[in-house]
Amino acid sequence: MSTPTPETALARRWRWQLNMGTTEAPEWTTVMGVTDFKPPMPDPNIEDSSDYESEGWNGNTKTAQSWELTTTLNRKVNDQVKVYHPTHEKLRLAAFEWGSGSKVHSRWFDREGYPEAYEGTGIVKWEESGGEHTALGQVEITITGDGKITPITNPIA
Repeated sequence: MSTPTPETALARRWRWQLNMGTTEAPEWTTVMGVTDFKPPMPDPNIEDSSDYESEGWNGNTKTAQSWELTTTLNRKVNDQVKVYHPTHEKLRLAAFEWGSGSKVHSRWFDREGYPEAYEGTGIVKWEESGGEHTALGQVEITITGDGKITPITNPIA
């Protein structure tokens, strides 16, 4: 029996969804138009915990973590009724809010069903990309984590 040849994973394997419902009754909706997605991983804050007893070896202790999700979207519109995609509107409007209104609950996972899947809540930053007359309407989104990223079971596994 031959051993299968490993394949390289593609960047477009990620699916990003927003909870358009509530914490108690989530309504997960896919964010459409993603052209660039950088899934976050914990970024540790490491403090020097060296002491004299370490025989000259430095010690380090992780004291906190943060995360940030960054993505670029092509704006999706319904030109018949003049509305943008509902997930885009949720993100755009959250960027203007304060407190809990400025945050979105997200999950992102491997769309092929592999085990990588996470969720978290974060503050939205919305920035139009602009461009020349030939450019598509794009927006750059940054979600700055408020709390932890939680590994979850891939919802399509």
